[in-house]
This record gives sequence, C-alpha cells and structure tokens, in this order.
Amino acid sequence: MNPYIHPVGARLPRLETREKITGRAEYTDDLVRPGMLHAAILQSPHAHARIISYDTTRALAVPGVIGVITGDDAGWGRSGPFVKDETAIAKGKVRYVGEPVAAVAALDVDTARQAAQLIDVVYEELPAVFSPDEALAPNAPIIHEELATYVNVLGLPVRGNVLQDCEISQGNVDSAWGECDVIVEGEFETQAQYHAYMEPCAALAEVDANGKLTVWSSNQSIFRDQSNLSESLGLPMSKIRCLSPKVGGAFGGKIEITVQPIAAMLAIKTGKPVRIALTREQDMETMRVRHPARIRMKTGAKKDGTLVAREVDILMDVGAYADDSPGVVGVSTVFSRGTYRIPHARCRGKGVYTNKLRSGAFRGFGGPQAAWAGEQQIDEIAAKIGMDPLELRLKNAPEPGREWMCGIELERSDLKECLEKVRAASDWKRRRNEKGRPGFRRGIGLACIPHISGVLSSSAIIRILEDGSAVLSTGAVDNGQGSDTVLVQMAAESLGLPVDRITFAQPDTDASPYNWGTSASRVTYMVGRAIVGAAEEAVKKLIKYASQMMECAEVDLELRLGGFIGLKGVPDKVLPFAAISGYAHWAAGGPIIGTHALHYDGPVLDPTKAVIKHFPFRFGVWTFGVHAVEIEIDEATGRITPLAVWAAHDLGRAINPMAVEGQIEGGVVQGIGYALFEEMVWDGGKVANPSFMDYKIPGTMDSPMEIHSILVENPDGSGPFGAKGIGEPPIVGPAPAIANALFHATGVRLTKLPMTPERVLRALNEAPRAH
Repeated sequence: MNPYIHPVGARLPRLETREKITGRAEYTDDLVRPGMLHAAILQSPHAHARIISYDTTRALAVPGVIGVITGDDAGWGRSGPFVKDETAIAKGKVRYVGEPVAAVAALDVDTARQAAQLIDVVYEELPAVFSPDEALAPNAPIIHEELATYVNVLGLPVRGNVLQDCEISQGNVDSAWGECDVIVEGEFETQAQYHAYMEPCAALAEVDANGKLTVWSSNQSIFRDQSNLSESLGLPMSKIRCLSPKVGGAFGGKIEITVQPIAAMLAIKTGKPVRIALTREQDMETMRVRHPARIRMKTGAKKDGTLVAREVDILMDVGAYADDSPGVVGVSTVFSRGTYRIPHARCRGKGVYTNKLRSGAFRGFGGPQAAWAGEQQIDEIAAKIGMDPLELRLKNAPEPGREWMCGIELERSDLKECLEKVRAASDWKRRRNEKGRPGFRRGIGLACIPHISGVLSSSAIIRILEDGSAVLSTGAVDNGQGSDTVLVQMAAESLGLPVDRITFAQPDTDASPYNWGTSASRVTYMVGRAIVGAAEEAVKKLIKYASQMMECAEVDLELRLGGFIGLKGVPDKVLPFAAISGYAHWAAGGPIIGTHALHYDGPVLDPTKAVIKHFPFRFGVWTFGVHAVEIEIDEATGRITPLAVWAAHDLGRAINPMAVEGQIEGGVVQGIGYALFEEMVWDGGKVANPSFMDYKIPGTMDSPMEIHSILVENPDGSGPFGAKGIGEPPIVGPAPAIANALFHATGVRLTKLPMTPERVLRALNEAPRAH
C-alpha cells in the first residue's frame, strides 16, 4: 500500500490541466446542440435615446435568418443584485453606446451578424452625461426616470442620478485635526479598466418540450444567472436550469448577467437552441469595466508617525446600470481607511449613473481605487516627518486584541509579519539607498493591502459511492483560478482519501447545492468550510454503519487515512469505505451523504461602534498583504520598468502553495497593467479603443523579471484547515507601490492613473512643481 500523502499543503497540478493542454476542454463557444442556431446583436449608436420603433423586415428577409428579437419581445422584468434596473435587452430607452437593442438567430454566425445590421431602429436622441460631475449638475438629464420605482433591495438612498451614497465614520474627525502635527491632502483619479479575460462572454440556451429553459454560459455563478434570468424573463427559477462549462477567465466581469437573456429569448422565440458569443470588440463595448473614481483624501498624523485622522470622499462613475456598483462603492469606502489604526475617520462614497458602459465587479472590488490614494498619503506623511515609510506602516499596524476599526478586533497582526518579511526579502534598506545607472533613476516603494474572505452563503454535498470513492458537489464555478482542485484537496483531506478518489461535480442548478458565486476571494474560505462540514457529516455516518458492522460503540471508532474506519488502539482492525458504503446501500440506512450549508457568521463592522450608512454587506475574515516594487525610470522617455516585486500575503494556510503563487503572480502582473498602461478611453459616449490593438495589457516583456511570492501562513481559527482567500489582494498593491517608488526615485508624485510615459515625462520636466 502506498503511503498516504496529505492533500492539504501539497503542490498539486490542476485537475483540468490535461484537458486544457490537449485542447479537449470545452468552453461555451465549443458547445453544439442539435439544430443549433447562431446569434448576433445590434448595438445602440447613441449614448442616450428613446426607442421609437423597430423594423425587422430586411433582417428577416435574409436567407438563413430564423428569428429576431427586440425590446418589443421583452417584458419589463428587471434584474440586478442591489437595484433592479436592467431589462433583458434595451427596452424603451438606450443608455449607453453599444447597448444591445436587438438580436438575430440564424443558421450561421456570419448570416446573423449581417442580418443584425439590417434591423432599422428609430431613435429620439436625448441629452447625455459622461461624467459624475455632469450627472450631478443642476438640471442634468435623468438616466433612469423611474429609479424610485425600481426594486431597491437594501433601501439605498437613490435620487436623481445618484445610486449609492454611503458613509463609514468613527471618532471625531473635525476636532482631531487639531491633534495633528502634519496633514496631507489631495485628489486622486483612477481609470476604467477592462477585465481582459481570455474568453469573451458567451451563452447557449435551449428550451425543452416541457418549456424548461437550459442555459450554458461563461459565468461566475450559475445561481446568480438563474436568479437574473428569472427576474428578466418572468420565469419561475424551477423552469430555468443553468450550467457552467469551462470558463476562460472572469475577474468579476461575469458575476452578473451578460448575454444569457439574449440567447434565452431567441431560443424561446425560435424553439431551437441558440448560441451567442461576443466578439472582443463587442465585449469591450457592451459588458463592464472597473469603476473610474475620483478620491479626495486628507490624512493627519503626529510627528512621531502616529496616524490620527483621515477624511475621504470617493466619487465613482457607475455607468448606465447599477450592477454591483452599490457594493463596490461601499467596499471601497471601507477599504479607504487602509490597513492602519486611525482612531478618527470619516469615509464617504458616492456612486453616480452616467451614459457610459456599466461599471461592475472587478478583482479587488474597490480596493485598488482606495489604495491608490491612501497608500500614497502614508508615504507623503513619512516624507514630511523624515520617517522610513516601512517603519511608519509598522508603527500603525493593527495590534492583536485591540480594536482596529468599527469594532473589529484581530486575533493576530499578520500585517506586521508581512512587512517584516518584505523588508528582509527585498533588502529594503540597501535598495532605498541605491542609485540608477546613467540616464535612469531607480526607486523602491511599498503598499499595504486589506481584503476579506467571508461573505454570503455556500453549501456542499459529499456522497460516498459504493466503491468507497466520493463525489463532491458545491455549485462553485472555477473561472480558471484552480478552485476545483483546491476544493477537492480539502474534501480529500477531510475524508482521508487520496485526491484521485474524489470526483468534482460540475456546477448545475438542477443538481448542485447553492453557492452565491466565485467572487470576493471567498471560495476557499466559504465553500471550503461547507466542504469540511459535509465531510464531517459523511464521516459520522461511516462510523455509525461501521459500528453496526463491527458490533462496537461509535465512540470506539476513528477515521483512518486512505479511506478506512478503524477501531481505536487496534491498528489492524479496519473497514474500508467500500465495505461500509456497500452495507449502507444494500443492507441498512441508505447511501452515505454528507451535507453542510452556511452563511457568513463571523465578526462584521459594528454599527454600535461607528456610523455605518448604506453599507451593503455583512463580511469579514480580514486578510492583509504588503507589496514592495523596485522600478527603473527612463529619464528620456518617462517609461517605468518594474524590475522586481516582493509580495507577502497573509492567507491563513496555503491549501495548494503552487496555486497560491499563481494567484499572486497573476494579480501582480494585472496590477502592473492597471498601474502603467491599461485604460478604457471614451470619445464622447463611445469607447474609442475596443480592441487589443488599442488597449494594452501586460505581456511577458512588460512583466518584472522577478516576482517573489511570500506566503505568510498563520492558520485562521475559523477557516477550513486555517485557510483564507488570496484571489483579489495581489492586484491592489502594484499601482500605489510603483507610485511611491517613482516618488522615491524622482521626487515626483503622480495622482492620476495610469502612469504612462507621457505623464511621467511631463511631471519630470515640470519638477519640482509637480505634485
């Protein structure tokens, strides 16, 4: 018998590796159903217009066209996670350039695309607003005239074009400024960033003879898809089945509805399966971006470096529809306090509708915008008082057993350990004193990162098969980050089985237990806890039936590694899972099935300890990270080249260290893109760069030669095997760390992203006036 290798902590390759490297993995656009049609959309040419009429005559006359849908085919059902403001397809009005207004189903995709362009739509163009300032101006055109009548899940204070207006405050900020020896304040701007997943949004829909709708799609939550489709189409959720094939990346951009309603409406109208896959250009014009933001921030400290007060006002452009914006604005408001003990803080966030592409969830979920401002101000204070910025952060890091913010107390201060590990690994002091080669300047900067892992609901089912192997079902969708593998590792460890004895059931709303979604860095922590609970129940049943077979008390039995139940103190007295499962199946009790469901139940922001207005989540399980980035600046061109990154992350325990390192490295590179060149650009209301020809994402040559992933493992008492999440924090640190490195090297501080060569060179040429 081979020795048992503990799955948790093992550097295992992903379960789907062979499928992907051999090209056998099936994504939505690979799926084919008998008699399937292909769909294409017609997009709005206007940013804001009333739809007067449609004429589909020319489109329907094209040979091969089977069906057309417009807003006239859609009901007034609206969907959305916070404010339900979006119909299945534009109806009555269009609110951004690129919004789908009609769609065609045809025998082939080329015919569908040709016919879609032949649909005639008559519009009455309306005044549009393209920035929050324009949208907030007196007499600005109202984007959602019926906003007050929409379903508003949390009772948010919607009015005019204002969607979200939240506040997190503690202490007495106004009087605290008098205690400060140094105060810094400024205005910071961040840009819209495209998710740039490998697979553009796609869906395949089919209606069976009983009228049940089945939808396969590239998504982050089959259950969010099912709910959104029910609301949009007016169908009971029991009449909608959602499944997830392989997903080619998401980063938050597929947590809510994409093109599923369009495929579904066409399938219902034609009676045939319909598949739609957006082109890259269409995806960039119709889906989502990271929220552009303007952050006004003021931070004060004593001359010994003790932080005293912070005031923040965040203004976010939510685009034409609410989507996840109320959540993003709220989370950014919380994160704007940073990772530090600041006794007096007043943080406010506002989200405003505009006639632009909707903003939505994106890896980091408001964290990158908040850190861009907050981490630069920490360095500004350090410079003013002549203190090392790393030492300033250490001085103000949370202390174990002492309130950090809003009633939250941490069991331990993992931020300090992250800082110390980065200091040692980067040789911080030496690099702070290094000079660049001729024509170049060199600097190193820091940024600290807060995030969470616990939020909303998850569940899991484990079934022991007759041969003693097991099936794991969770409803969690793997977007390419490797969560299927990590979840199987936790199930295998919990049952004492080898990984190859566990099968992961693909997500299916008809068969899988509920999971809110693959988002918020929550899958390892939340779904992992559900798996551990389900495994514990399955083991209890194994022990129960084994006690009957062995004619002994249950308390005398124990789980043995390798798939056995054994008699305590008697090494050779064991029963394999197969024998016990066979007994349960055929003799007594029935199949052995373990289940567990939970909602996040840990500490949350305490409304008795702070002013908390319109914050939309109960969340917690805090994680921290620290990034140091060394850069080189070309004095002739202004180009910033990242040379090395040290990324320390508090993750509780690494279930799969290789997967964790992949998350950190990928997040760092994506964060470098956000820092240096990624930006969605609009010409009026139209996206001006909707292709990878004009939208730059990091390639191999743009990535630093060295990315040092530093895993800080201090098991969390509530996490599965002590684990917490790691998916999002790595994207947050690079931008502010690079900005601080730029200041260290040149004395120039940029407050607007991205830090393009043009902006850097202009600031260098204007120095020392630049701020």
